[in-house]
Amino acid sequence: MGDSPGEITLLLQAAAHGDSAAESRLIELVFPDLLRLARHYMDRERPGHTLQPTALVNEVYLRVIGGEPATWQNRAHFFAVAATLMRRILVDYARERKAAKRGGGNRQVELEDRLALTELRIDEILEVDEALSRLALLDDRQSRIVELRFFGGMTEEEIAEMLKISVRTVKRDWSVARAWLHAELRARPQ
Repeated sequence: MGDSPGEITLLLQAAAHGDSAAESRLIELVFPDLLRLARHYMDRERPGHTLQPTALVNEVYLRVIGGEPATWQNRAHFFAVAATLMRRILVDYARERKAAKRGGGNRQVELEDRLALTELRIDEILEVDEALSRLALLDDRQSRIVELRFFGGMTEEEIAEMLKISVRTVKRDWSVARAWLHAELRARPQ
């Protein structure tokens, strides 16, 4: 992710203090990476879908920069927050779509390293979100790793940097969390 990590951190801090020039430069630097994350979610979506990657990026950016001033630790912190917001936006979108449809049973969820938001996967997103909330009660770090990897599309190295743990720990927790989630999701009624 991204050019010039030190510059991004400095720009995040300056933008948080109201520096509009820093905010403009920040948009230039982070937009491509945010768009990559959004496309990561939407890469298999049908054409003409009402939720487009650019709209998702814009919503995330408005919430991150337009919200309460934040104290950014670094670039990885920013992208982790962005990934969390993308998850929330996509889950809210899925809930709205499901409420509009009023129906459908549970389906088996395939937990992959990436997420594509499709009509068939709306229920799956909600199921994964609920299971991830249950996992957080058992192991918050594993839950965070799944969120960053599955919803945020971050690499193991980026997650390790963000959480200040080793890549080996990320790999181990990712493996354990995936196994737990598979078992948890299989146990749900079909």
